[in-house]
Amino acid sequence: MRGQPRGREGTPERPYSALNLRLALAAFGLLVSVVFAAVMFRAGHLPFGWLAVGLALTAAVDLVVVQRRRVARRRAAPRDRRPRE
Repeated sequence: MRGQPRGREGTPERPYSALNLRLALAAFGLLVSVVFAAVMFRAGHLPFGWLAVGLALTAAVDLVVVQRRRVARRRAAPRDRRPRE
């Protein structure tokens, strides 16, 4: 079993970054937390609602941090090795 698809640039010494996966998971966490907070506030369970708001804020901060790291990585890549968009 191969660790990475054929023809890709990642190597065992320098693997692909998981930032795209982390970005998707943070977006999913933000969405779920916001929906859960709305449901909890509507049901009158304020402590759980505020807990969900805290989780949503954490996910939002993570989204910003991950996106900034992706942009910095793209800028740091040499011109010939930049990912195609």
